[in-house]
Amino acid sequence: MSPLRILAGELNVGYFESKKLELQELLLLLNKQKSALETSINYIKRSDGERGLLSFEEQMEAAKEAMKHITQERKIGVPWLAKAYDDYFELQERGILSHLQKKSQPAIKAAEIVREYSRLRRDAERRARIAESLLAYYEYVAPFLVDLKEEAEDLDATDSAIPQDFSEEELADEVTGFLTKDEYHNLSVSERNQLALDRYWSRPKSKSTIGRMYERYIGYIFECQGYSVEYHGIFEGFADLGRDLICETEAEAVLIQCKNWSHFRRIHEKHIFQFFGTVFEYRDSHPARKVRALFYTSTEVSDLARRFSRQLGIELFENVKLQQYPCIKCNVSHRTGERIYHLPFDQQYDRTTLDPKRGEFYCLTVRQAEELGFRRAFKYRGTSGPLF
Repeated sequence: MSPLRILAGELNVGYFESKKLELQELLLLLNKQKSALETSINYIKRSDGERGLLSFEEQMEAAKEAMKHITQERKIGVPWLAKAYDDYFELQERGILSHLQKKSQPAIKAAEIVREYSRLRRDAERRARIAESLLAYYEYVAPFLVDLKEEAEDLDATDSAIPQDFSEEELADEVTGFLTKDEYHNLSVSERNQLALDRYWSRPKSKSTIGRMYERYIGYIFECQGYSVEYHGIFEGFADLGRDLICETEAEAVLIQCKNWSHFRRIHEKHIFQFFGTVFEYRDSHPARKVRALFYTSTEVSDLARRFSRQLGIELFENVKLQQYPCIKCNVSHRTGERIYHLPFDQQYDRTTLDPKRGEFYCLTVRQAEELGFRRAFKYRGTSGPLF
């Protein structure tokens, strides 16, 4: 049997197996919902208006908690489920309205207010559930959206600079994000550059920052092997189509996707499919180029994803953790021959490529770079000249 037919068989078997499990879980969920709804409807039908309002509210809250528990077992991204919720809670609220209207001293006005606010709340909740369902579906179809959501949620988690009263000129130096004003003014240039670099590694970071550091680390590994590395993911963001790194030699191009995730999260087949799609597009647009596809992750890959990777020709590198490495780029200017070093938070860091044949390399400390005759890159603002 041809490799293509074997792949097609694997895809069909995997697809239908997963669909079968989804349908079985959906059927179980629907049966539980049916039971919960029947219990609720029977309760409301038995209400004779004499039961205490507090008792009814307690029953309603208990029923709501039961429904929440059911849905936590399996999230289904379908709009009709939101409608089922809406109908369910409407039945519950009818019980309260009935009690307000039929008790010995009816509260008609209160019942009207409850009815209106209940309608508004149900409408808002229904819209929110539909939005959540659609988002879950889109995240399944396009896995990179999960990363986008996590980055948006992570915006104000960490990475904040030390708040200091620096001048505008001093703020042009990125080390001010890591130092106090006293440190900046009292330390030598070399000392404050090294202290800022140390804190770059040690301080808490957002997930997006750690993701960029992981891409740089994998890129560093390939640069040390003689590849020219384009940090495509850093420059293109979520428009990178899953190609975080493009590593090239005369003989080949290596496309790499990097996933620095927590150890308890796994890479699933949808991530492999997405990466294969971008690899296919690159190969199609570079038909004469030998192209390899590598997937680096700090965690593990599911068994099914591993099988698909083998069939699709994607090389997996699992449990590759981010390590502190010599990250100072020592570069020789093509125009002037000046020897310049770049720290990871400098403006041109990711655009600076190193050529060992020209005496360019990575080093670990500021002192090492300066002893070899390199100075830190100047920062410019318009045409006004160097600021430090």
